[in-house]
Amino acid sequence: MTFTGRELRSTIDQDGILTLSLETVEVSDPADDEVVVKVEAAPINPSDLGLLLGPADVSTLEQADGALRFKVAPNRLGGVKARLGQSMPVGNEGAGTVVAAGASVKALEGKRVGMIGGAMFADYRKIKAREVVPLPEGATAADGASMFVNPLTALGFVETAKIEGHKAIVHTAAASNLGQMLQKICLADGVPLVNIVRSEEQAAVLRGIGATHVLNSKDADFLAQLQVAIDETGATIAFDAIGGGTLGSDILQAMERAAVKRMTDYNRYGSLERKQLYIYGALDLAPTTLNRLAFGFAWSVGGWLLFPFLQRAGKDVAQRMRERVAAELKTTFASNYTRTIGLAEALDPDVLRAYERKATGEKFLIDPTRE
Repeated sequence: MTFTGRELRSTIDQDGILTLSLETVEVSDPADDEVVVKVEAAPINPSDLGLLLGPADVSTLEQADGALRFKVAPNRLGGVKARLGQSMPVGNEGAGTVVAAGASVKALEGKRVGMIGGAMFADYRKIKAREVVPLPEGATAADGASMFVNPLTALGFVETAKIEGHKAIVHTAAASNLGQMLQKICLADGVPLVNIVRSEEQAAVLRGIGATHVLNSKDADFLAQLQVAIDETGATIAFDAIGGGTLGSDILQAMERAAVKRMTDYNRYGSLERKQLYIYGALDLAPTTLNRLAFGFAWSVGGWLLFPFLQRAGKDVAQRMRERVAAELKTTFASNYTRTIGLAEALDPDVLRAYERKATGEKFLIDPTRE
């Protein structure tokens, strides 16, 4: 049976025009190891916006023929050269009901599943059965829609810290859905966590779930508070969702000062304790500024991405993490959505401007069944 539905696509042409459109596509019968899922929920994650809007200037938005068009600055086209002219489906993860299944996976037919693999902003998704996870009894599609990217990222932060020998973590933009999950994991696993937010409302959210160290970067004495928290926890690894500006540098400097206090002998190169800053987001698009002489020489700054981490960690670790997410789907890994929109609404200019802001505490869910 062939299924006909819509799919949200992003295309950048050679002239630097990015177009978002809903395209009609046909989904053919599944192979033996595939299923066709009727998509009922798909979250809009910051990582989705990287493909959806890429380097486009949102202020240039124009609406025409049911599509949205944006301009990409000429000096930014080089970074997306490989995708020029390609109509690319969007949406990392989602959930829905299996409406057709291949011969070897017939048991999945009729089941509600979570899935990851791209092209989720659509009415139907054909996908390998190994990329779906049956949802627990009573779980809705909204419950399962975000069971991969944020939960596995939060678990991945803790796994990374343990693998690299760190005993405590610093996290920025910490009141996000991901940040709340990370705090719950750290409480359960006994890992000290320093949360950095940008408002008292966000701080209250984290304290409400048991956070001990919550710092508001807008406070006049923020740097002093940061130093105290790192002194108390001994944190030597940070995961930064902001990216731009000096916050990452400030964190490394506080780590160095704490490490120097623990030194018994002077070293002109600073402490020998390894300090690690991972940048995993880009909420601030400005350049990252590092005052490198303020934190000695035993430090590293790098990027952190979920899928390369899972590849390095191996199948056993990835499977253990997925099993934990499924078991704690409605507790530790519950996601809260501030707004649910239909697939066509994703192309409403006002709606797009709202989810493109990536505001902490705001999370949009696409429900393609909603008209």
